[in-house]
Amino acid sequence: MTDDSLVSVIIPNWNGIEHLPICMDALDRQTYRAVEVIVADNASSDGSQELLQTNYPHVRLVQLPENRGFTGACNAGMQAAQGAIIILLNNDTEVEPTWIAEVVAAFERHPQAGLVASKMLLFDQRDTLHTAGDFYRVDGTPGNRGVWQKGSDYDTEEYVFSACGGSAAYRRAMLDEIGLLDDDFFFSCEDVDLAWRAQLKGWRCVYAPRAVVYHRLAATGGGTTASFYDGRNYLWLIAKNYPGPLLRKYWWKVVGAQLRLAWDALKAWRGEAARARLRGMLRGLLTLPHALRKRKTIQDGRKVSLAYIESILTPAEWVEGE
Repeated sequence: MTDDSLVSVIIPNWNGIEHLPICMDALDRQTYRAVEVIVADNASSDGSQELLQTNYPHVRLVQLPENRGFTGACNAGMQAAQGAIIILLNNDTEVEPTWIAEVVAAFERHPQAGLVASKMLLFDQRDTLHTAGDFYRVDGTPGNRGVWQKGSDYDTEEYVFSACGGSAAYRRAMLDEIGLLDDDFFFSCEDVDLAWRAQLKGWRCVYAPRAVVYHRLAATGGGTTASFYDGRNYLWLIAKNYPGPLLRKYWWKVVGAQLRLAWDALKAWRGEAARARLRGMLRGLLTLPHALRKRKTIQDGRKVSLAYIESILTPAEWVEGE
């Protein structure tokens, strides 16, 4: 049964023992008390499970038999959750004591919102943004809003396209309608994919600037892994979610963006991340039929106008550093 006052915080973990104490202790200091914390562990071998069982016995531990990636762990945690609000949180984060209270308040102020995006600041540069919610460009590329900019420049509560999966809050009623993360994504862009499905169904995403999270960027992910899955999953996002009429309008921008990404990777061919990006793009092309099989259900279920979708997409100008 769902508890309408309960918030479920889901933390995916794989060999993150060095990060867990800071993350857990911050959650213990929350001013909002109706909280269950669930750690979905991807078969860690570093003592993470023992640490949680010994030092944080109040935390629910979902033990997976193998590493099922970010999506697999998050989905397992969400399936075990009892709260009306479900929040995904990276294990390499520290949250402010009022973080959950601010997320709940944002949902209350915006009943049409199915997602809330936190203000994510860099752990070691706490005035600098990682993301103030995510955007999606008309050229088919997602990005972090405000990345590397001053956090004080993003203090306005407003609607955005998506919430970064490192601290994304979801209304259970929305998840019941659109489903959980697409497990095929495994890692990267799964949060944007879910936001696409939510937006197409009429659920909005609100950025809550007073819900503050500090993030050790790429501490438990990144490098060649992120590059491969970015390369593949960018293509899957387009294949599954981009409405046909808008794709026909902006196809040249979409193709141009993919060619630019491939060209940039080719120029940096000696780097492992660049080669991983190209492998991911090739894999994405080869598996497009798999992604396209999901498209009809998503597009047939669209409840909002094409004009609305176009209005929430960001212009395609490339921004250095994103």
